[in-house]
Amino acid sequence: MSNKERGEQIRRQIIRDVRHHPIDIAKHIATIFSISAQAVNNHIKRLETEGWLNSSGTGKGKRYFLGDLRQYKSLFPLTEGFTEDSVWRDYYAFVFDGLPENIVDICHYGFTEMVNNVIDHSGGEQVYISVVRDKEKIVIAVVDDGEGIFRKIKRLCDLSDERQALFELSKGKLTTDPDNHTGEGIFFTSRVFDEFEIESCGIRFSHDDTFDFDFILESSISRDKDGTVVYMLINRDSTRQIQAVFDDYAGPDEFQFNKTIIPVRLAQYGNEKLVSRSQAKRLLARLERFHYVIFDFEGVLAIGQAFADEIFRVYAQSHPEITLLPDNMEPNVDKMVSRAIASRQANHPVSQADTIDQVKRK
Repeated sequence: MSNKERGEQIRRQIIRDVRHHPIDIAKHIATIFSISAQAVNNHIKRLETEGWLNSSGTGKGKRYFLGDLRQYKSLFPLTEGFTEDSVWRDYYAFVFDGLPENIVDICHYGFTEMVNNVIDHSGGEQVYISVVRDKEKIVIAVVDDGEGIFRKIKRLCDLSDERQALFELSKGKLTTDPDNHTGEGIFFTSRVFDEFEIESCGIRFSHDDTFDFDFILESSISRDKDGTVVYMLINRDSTRQIQAVFDDYAGPDEFQFNKTIIPVRLAQYGNEKLVSRSQAKRLLARLERFHYVIFDFEGVLAIGQAFADEIFRVYAQSHPEITLLPDNMEPNVDKMVSRAIASRQANHPVSQADTIDQVKRK
């Protein structure tokens, strides 16, 4: 181990232990690492300067306590007694002390949802959890060594490939264990944070609240490598309320997740155009679980007649209980969608009472 790595290890230990050794932290750390108290004090001074520690008093009465900057990182074995609430409470809760309630609520929700997913679904042996609080943001990372989320969903749901698994996951209500899970955790977690990424099997899903649409990208993680990486970021000045996000996807006077917004561009593989009925059917999978579906065509320049017809005539006719609404359409897209809707209404006249704005408010 280099001197730099050893120094970082010592400082991490100081941050971990100062809550339990506010008066004798220098002696405590010196004993662990077999170094002098003076050497420990040099590390303490650096941590104070950087904002990781604060102090009060002087001399023998001097006490040290955590500063505004905080972090905790550790690798845990996935034993039978390992639970998401206990690891939060015993190891990570202190990182969030003093933060606004809305930030703590969002971080607690995302942390426990993603760690629980690892426990129940990954099939792995270990999980690495990192939480870092700096002056501007909170960053949470959860990394497991299991099968890989997209590979497992593809296998258990009999999907064509891992990209399809990711696309289905982005709609919400997808779970491989319906008796114990609703399939809502990853969907809502991706919406409550400012940034959310999940990587596995050579694929990366990215949701950034500053963009109008999500991304499916190639990952730096090899397609053949096991495991899943989840990254969550929330800015400390965020005013987002977690209940407001839940309400965005629930119907009026209902406490259920019954609306989804589908970013149509995610259905495109590479440079392919959205022209066929089979592509549309891929988009339509599992929509019967929702009452309201908004197709967001942001970033889609054109679609084929068959693609539009399959969604807005064929599927709409056979599922009159589902409200299907297109949004953010380019002129070429609007032309094809309007043609399909007109064809359906010519044979099966219906009144479309809901507008895009009404459904978004529901």
